[in-house]
Amino acid sequence: MNYPNGYISVMGAGSWGTTLAKLLAEKGYDVTIWAYEQEIADSINEERVNSVFFPDVVLPYNIKAVTDPLKAVAKARYIVNVVPTQYIGSVFNTAVSGMRDEAIIISASKGIEISSHMTPSMILKKLLGKNISVLSGPSFADEVIRKRPTAVTLGTEDSKSGLLLQEMFNTDYFRVYTHDDTIGVEIGGALKNVIAIASGICDGLSLGHNARAALITRGLSELARLGTSMGAKEKTFAGLSGLGDLVLTCTGSLSRNYTVGVKLGQGMKLSDITGQVKTIAEGVSTTRSAFELSKTLSIEMPITEQVYYVLYENKPPAEAVKELMNRSPKSEFDG
Repeated sequence: MNYPNGYISVMGAGSWGTTLAKLLAEKGYDVTIWAYEQEIADSINEERVNSVFFPDVVLPYNIKAVTDPLKAVAKARYIVNVVPTQYIGSVFNTAVSGMRDEAIIISASKGIEISSHMTPSMILKKLLGKNISVLSGPSFADEVIRKRPTAVTLGTEDSKSGLLLQEMFNTDYFRVYTHDDTIGVEIGGALKNVIAIASGICDGLSLGHNARAALITRGLSELARLGTSMGAKEKTFAGLSGLGDLVLTCTGSLSRNYTVGVKLGQGMKLSDITGQVKTIAEGVSTTRSAFELSKTLSIEMPITEQVYYVLYENKPPAEAVKELMNRSPKSEFDG
């Protein structure tokens, strides 16, 4: 059976999946978007909007929504993963039997799986047996879907595929740079959410700009420390998927993870916060994964550790900050 090589599947109809589907459809690709919720699929097909995430944004007619993962991938030459990290395995276990052998996979999810401590590309590579490209960087969906200037990184092990995918995603408002450090791009995208929760806690406690600047800088050190221990290149964390994404997520009010942190700093409990929102703050689960990884790899990650204690052991945020500030004096740079 012949399929058009411009056919794309976007797996995940949250804010980021919807944004990427719209971007690709406007470039002329036929896009099928997989939605977990029937309500979202119906609103896209019948009303041309995502009623849950973007009720005010009209979507192109060359986007079709389905709720069956097998139907979503059946014709796709390119498959964009935007499934929340903790659910990637279950969704793609269902979809894999319907995928074309030559399908090219791009992951745009950010996180670390709790059960395996694997990044999205690791999960997909183990399941599908092929190299996975990664799209990450400072990119609030609400701004990208409204075509505000954005720059991101595409991590790929194959330079030829990288150039192809760079052209596929690139627009006059969405600039894509290529990089060969896939794991570094992913670790930056995952860990910045943990530091964003910490940044929100600082602001929720009204600790000031000095504290936030220090937190972001030392948080970058933790990103690099974990990343390099997993085989990433240190320079990656000075780029868009490291420093760029970290600054955005730690300072922007559109950040779900930063917002969770602010509410924690103001005294709310995590269970009350998560019950108020429809979207997933990936940093909550990533904090647990990163904390466990740091122990397994014997890496010092004090900010991540304190965020873990606040989220999972009900440690008062002010006490966590005090403990960070009273750690023994150290040299700023290892070695």
